[in-house]
Amino acid sequence: MLKGNSMKKYQFRLDFQVRDYECDLQGVVNNAVYQNYLEHCRHEFIRALGLDFAELTARGLDLVVIKAELEYKRSLRSGDLFWVGLILERISPLRYRFRQDIYLLPDDQLVLKAWITGTGVNAKGRPQLPQEIVEALEKMG
Repeated sequence: MLKGNSMKKYQFRLDFQVRDYECDLQGVVNNAVYQNYLEHCRHEFIRALGLDFAELTARGLDLVVIKAELEYKRSLRSGDLFWVGLILERISPLRYRFRQDIYLLPDDQLVLKAWITGTGVNAKGRPQLPQEIVEALEKMG
C-alpha cells in the first residue's frame, strides 16, 4: 500500500482511534500507549498471515520482542483517527524486525517511527523461529 510520495510501501495497515483513557494529564496519548498500538498491529498482521499465537505457545514456541526503538514526532489526542503501517524483514537467521510508522488522519502526518526486533523462543528458552515465521519471512523477501 503506497500513500503519498514520502511514505513506504507497507505490508499491512491497521486503523485506530484514540480513546480518552489512553491520554495523560497533558491531554495527549501517554508515551507507553504507543507500544500497545504497535503490538496490536503486529498481532493482527501475524493473524492475517494465518498464524495463531495460542497454537504456537501450545507447541512451546513464543514470539518475543528483544528490542524496541521509538522515535516520537508529534502527539495524538483523544478522538484522533490514525493508522499504523508495518513492514516485516528478516535481519538474521533468528531475528526479524518490524518497521512500524503511525500516521495521523486525515492528512497522514507522521506521528511515530518504530523499529521492533523480535525472535522466537522454544520451551527450553533457546532462540528458535517457528517454521511458519521462517516461511512468511522468505515470502516477503
